[in-house]
Amino acid sequence: MKDGVDMSKVIVIGGGAAGMMAAIFAARNGKEVILLEQNEKLGKKLFITGKGRCNFTNACDTEDLFQNVVTNPKFLYSAFYSFSNQMVMDFFEEIGLPYKVERGNRVFPVSDHSSDVIKVLEKELRKQKVEILLNTKVKALIIENNICRGVELTELDIEDKTKHVKKLYADSVIVATGGVSYPRTGACADGYGFARQAGHAIADRKPSLVPFELKDSCCTDLMGISLKNVSAVIYADGKKIYSDFGEMLFTHFGVSGPIIIKASAYIHKYLDKKLSLTLDLKPALDEKQLDERILKDFKLFQNKQLKNSLDKLLLRALIPVVIEKSGLDGEKKINEITKEERRILGQTIKNLPFTITGLRGWDEAIITKGGVKVKEVDPGTMESRLTGGLYFAGEVLDLDALTGGFNLQIAWSTGYLAGISC
Repeated sequence: MKDGVDMSKVIVIGGGAAGMMAAIFAARNGKEVILLEQNEKLGKKLFITGKGRCNFTNACDTEDLFQNVVTNPKFLYSAFYSFSNQMVMDFFEEIGLPYKVERGNRVFPVSDHSSDVIKVLEKELRKQKVEILLNTKVKALIIENNICRGVELTELDIEDKTKHVKKLYADSVIVATGGVSYPRTGACADGYGFARQAGHAIADRKPSLVPFELKDSCCTDLMGISLKNVSAVIYADGKKIYSDFGEMLFTHFGVSGPIIIKASAYIHKYLDKKLSLTLDLKPALDEKQLDERILKDFKLFQNKQLKNSLDKLLLRALIPVVIEKSGLDGEKKINEITKEERRILGQTIKNLPFTITGLRGWDEAIITKGGVKVKEVDPGTMESRLTGGLYFAGEVLDLDALTGGFNLQIAWSTGYLAGISC
């Protein structure tokens, strides 16, 4: 009971991961549920996650989930423990999706098809008799006396092509409209407008988990080059702010790949500073070991030019870049290179510098940083602290995490909590 009214009817706005999960558990909890989706089908963003394979959670210890949440991890305590990663895996197995665990504890459907994740969710929605309205655009919330009473829809009359406003009433409304990343999936800012209508503040939204743009013209020459075991360090005004080890990729505009995408989650607050990236191309060797290795190669190529003597040490495409950034003369013969020049070469290989000019935009962002401020949302229920009967779930909230299934875990957990609480 709430305000003397039996809380039986629930409207969920948004048919993505959080919205579908919220609708399923609201229905399992005995509610009459209507799921509204503006697209022609459910789960459009879910379809492209994990490069179409859908890394739907991470099989780490539940405590480790928090370590991978970048923004407001403490807010998620109730959500993660109410519907943990193991519970998510059990849920999907229960509704007919076998899964497998891969490197980094990333969890995928056995089929490697994200469509199978969407299929089992749709099947469960139908099983729970959730009414699904596709191609349905919510215009505004209906708020009376500080209570959310339903939504206003914009309907198109097929015969006379006119638009009409239709009011749909409910006892609770869950906003699960997602962020603004990947606009081609229909992502838009509507959810933030609904939140503002209910009095909520919105934390600045920025594209996150996104590649870097570099000033260096050599990126064009390096385009397509993948480095498997490289150490990357990012500096802001000369101060180290991030480091990681793993795989990265050069593109026509800069750099991408796992360690770069991950780094992007942390550098937004430094974008007004001078940002630089240094790569250690030989992280397994210290400076002394690298010098010994260079010296060994030099003995083999004494009469060759520097530019033709590094093939055993570096990828061919990287050689002119390393030479240019070292300031050494690539035409110089090996037997003429001094000990100091050899030291400079080794230092450049261990600290290859690039200048970061910014991040790529929304089209390439995996997740939205920013959203509905969580201090105005009850972490135990996902209900608005400002407007009764209004709940939030998923990416619309000011929550974001690293790659590896953690952002979808946020969607499932907050969707579940909103669904059982409304």
